[in-house]
Amino acid sequence: MRIISGKYKGRRISAPNNITARPTTDFAKEGLFNILNNRIDIEGIDVLDLFAGTGGIGFEFVSRNCKSVISIEENERHCAIIRKVCGNLKISNLSLIKTDVFKFINTCHTQFDMIFADPPYELEKLAEIPTLIFSHQLLKADGLFVLEHSAKNSFELHHNFVDHRHYGSVNFSFFEVK
Repeated sequence: MRIISGKYKGRRISAPNNITARPTTDFAKEGLFNILNNRIDIEGIDVLDLFAGTGGIGFEFVSRNCKSVISIEENERHCAIIRKVCGNLKISNLSLIKTDVFKFINTCHTQFDMIFADPPYELEKLAEIPTLIFSHQLLKADGLFVLEHSAKNSFELHHNFVDHRHYGSVNFSFFEVK
């Protein structure tokens, strides 16, 4: 896994083989960030990275000079990888919170410019995530929420849905406050 752009471009993130995370592919990340670069000014934004896994998406935002990233991850092995990379790269604007994403959403009182969620594709409550984000008002009025999911999920009927893209087996649904 590597950081594909920005000040840390080309830096590799080594993860052990025994992790349960499914890092977003470089191909999908490139497609996602091409879209994001045309929709938002990443520099200076506050980002929430839900189901952070090994931190790849959060590191992409940090590399592109976002103001801050809060990464939510429950698995200690994954958290250890994020901590290690933050230490190695001397990243100070990424905060890692080791907790359950749903508990975090229910107690969070902060709004973000950008929210990215990459839950396990087989997560039972995956379809509830967009509604939870908007019912807890976690997204700023001009913000963007991106949910990564498999092809078996469709969010086109969700009130806040605005776009869908796919890169191989990786699907991204985009949502905005309406």
